[in-house]
Amino acid sequence: MNILDKIVADKRKEVALRKSLIPTSQLESSVLFGRETFSLATALNNSNSGIIAEHKRRSPSKQVINHDLNVQDVAQGYETAGVCGMSVLTDGKYFGGSLDDLLLARASSNLPLLRKEFIVDEYQLLEAKAYGADVILLIAAVLTQSEIKEFSEFAKSLRLEVLLEVHNQEELEKSIMPSLDMLGVNNRNLKTFEVSLDISKTLSTQIPDDFVKVSESGISNVSAIKELQPFGYKGFLIGENFMKTNNPGASATEFIKNLEA
Repeated sequence: MNILDKIVADKRKEVALRKSLIPTSQLESSVLFGRETFSLATALNNSNSGIIAEHKRRSPSKQVINHDLNVQDVAQGYETAGVCGMSVLTDGKYFGGSLDDLLLARASSNLPLLRKEFIVDEYQLLEAKAYGADVILLIAAVLTQSEIKEFSEFAKSLRLEVLLEVHNQEELEKSIMPSLDMLGVNNRNLKTFEVSLDISKTLSTQIPDDFVKVSESGISNVSAIKELQPFGYKGFLIGENFMKTNNPGASATEFIKNLEA
């Protein structure tokens, strides 16, 4: 059993428990459930930098990244820096996040917010909407084609945008469907954790232009983005690079300044 299988098995148990504790009616009556969402896809299309900055305390590959920062400061710092959107990890066991992080980020900024999570159930989409997300992540490696279709169409009915993440050609081929907004290529092999930008380059020609192309993982410098932009990528998800500093907002500001120089 690799780490991804473990995470998904734990996630199924966790979601089953949460469903038994909080009924969907309670999520649907949340004050944020009816809010108009912000479009990350539009923000990326209109941007020269395309940065989606992440809030991430730890990860299975890096262990502790940063436990000292509060979400409000990070969200406000990212917004001041001029990022296009913010990714908020809500998995607790492996990444040290929570839905409360999403709620705090929503209260602290007007950025489009991506709920970064291992989605295995429609219930998690209702949670995302209730806690202030604008975008949800679907990971092709852990979902069947019919689940991708079901979850992405349900997300659209909630007025949430969908970022679908793939790691290889096979995942991409099963995933392309009209209910997606953005297609993300994860440069990290989830089984070995090795990172290579070649994955983004190779798959770029296979992604139809109807979707905003996003490159994820292993992007730690301006040159990586400049290398990927000619392949049609408009979005770049950056987590550890900002979060490992004492001031993620300031490091994002500096990064964007150098990118646009």
